[in-house]
Amino acid sequence: MTPISHDTPPEESTGSRFERLVDVMRTLRSPQGCPWDREQTIQSLSHFVLEEAYEVVDAIERGDLGALREEIGDHIFEGVFLAQIASESGTFKIADALQTVADKLIRRHPHVFNDEGEVHDATSKERAPSADAALRRWNTLKAQERAKTGHVHSVLGDVPKSLPALLRAFKLGKRAADVGFDWERARDVLGKIEEEAGELRQAIASQPADRAQEEEERPTSLGAPSRGRGPAPLIVEEELGDLLFAVANLARKLDIEPEAALRRANDKFTRRFEELERRFAERGRPIHDSSLEEMEEEWQRIKSAERCQAP
Repeated sequence: MTPISHDTPPEESTGSRFERLVDVMRTLRSPQGCPWDREQTIQSLSHFVLEEAYEVVDAIERGDLGALREEIGDHIFEGVFLAQIASESGTFKIADALQTVADKLIRRHPHVFNDEGEVHDATSKERAPSADAALRRWNTLKAQERAKTGHVHSVLGDVPKSLPALLRAFKLGKRAADVGFDWERARDVLGKIEEEAGELRQAIASQPADRAQEEEERPTSLGAPSRGRGPAPLIVEEELGDLLFAVANLARKLDIEPEAALRRANDKFTRRFEELERRFAERGRPIHDSSLEEMEEEWQRIKSAERCQAP
């Protein structure tokens, strides 16, 4: 095995640095390597792949380019890790994955590359006039490639089931919209949301009297969790799912990425709740010893203070 150098020469090329990463990964999986790394499988790594992807997104949303550099490296490492395991079973190597993606990018960008893989002249009529035109060509070529495989392809068929449910709902709606199955305007989706909310209301009202009464008596501003309750009936879960799906489609019509919007809402709730805890702690009272009415009153003060501070 080639010895691993831990020093990175300043003039080292991107290719040699990538090869160094591959060598490090190969060493970690070797008998002389790390017991934990050797135990991993393609299946066990799936969680870490998703986790690293979210950390990349988090760095982007925080505008932290230093963290982004590190997180991109971690994300690439997960791909190298997966490819090393595949290589050990004789399935494919990391070089095969790199070749596949490069070939696909060239093939699906005929508005950039000619048949020989050379870049078109700037005045070439083959070049795409806009981003929308480029995307249409990409999707057309993608559909043609699938057709050549002989498999019947659904418009929604390749939306990964492993995506977070809200993001998958967003993408499913977008795919359906690409073939014309869509609301005309955002306000039409609002109507659908109101319809789904009504159906959810009816489903909740159809529950046994004691459960429905418990729902009606609960304040809703803080969204405090219920205690001592069993799972909701399937009909309620179904109607709630329909409502969330409609909300995801409203986000699409408004050109808002719903996962990002919900992450910001989560951050806002966290910030306000931590301020709520701090205020009660200053009074010498643990928050769990306070009544919901007291917490709600303080919560409204926190919201008002934030609005006053907003530019």
